[in-house]
Amino acid sequence: MKSLRLKAIANFIDSHDAVIDVGCDHGLLSIYLVEHQKCFKILASDINQNALNNAINNIKRKHLEAKIPTIISDGLNSINTKSFNTLILSGMGTTTILKILSNKSKLLSINKIIIQSNNNLFELRKGLLKIGYLIEDELIVRENNIDYIIIKFIKGKTIYTSLELEFGPILINKKSSVNYYKRQYYKYLEIKNKLPKENLEIVNRIKNLKKIINNLEK
Repeated sequence: MKSLRLKAIANFIDSHDAVIDVGCDHGLLSIYLVEHQKCFKILASDINQNALNNAINNIKRKHLEAKIPTIISDGLNSINTKSFNTLILSGMGTTTILKILSNKSKLLSINKIIIQSNNNLFELRKGLLKIGYLIEDELIVRENNIDYIIIKFIKGKTIYTSLELEFGPILINKKSSVNYYKRQYYKYLEIKNKLPKENLEIVNRIKNLKKIINNLEK
């Protein structure tokens, strides 16, 4: 598996984890976890047969049908989650992710959720906090000039500031994050300069990014 993003997600999985790979796409992550004995067991799911066929074909090619069962499911709706403790949700939007996680009865045994969302991380962090999960770790992977943020949530309660919800309570204290925040800073500076009039939300974001960068470079 060549994907740095998928390998980073895999590194958040422990050998005792019973994992549901929700929206497994081509099944590459599930295959990698099994081949490298990184989880106790795994179930690969996707929303319809067409979506799941790519994964099934790749699993068969590796002769791993006995170790990677597959299921068609809209989110967790058709899955009995009781014998699983970990979810992976990668490559989806925050609205879709929060909808999948809205059925609390499906989360009773789920102690860990690894998420790589394509947008709106403020609402993602806020939403997971609301349903009883806090952030244990988060990291940035840059691949093909795209920044991917991967977040490890575990069951628990805490309080985050608006700044932490927007930019990440762990990331804002990781010195390795500084280049990411610099890219964000210049991106929003460019947006600000193109706007016909001042946008307070953009201005505040630029100020906060500058503050984070200065703190990380101390």
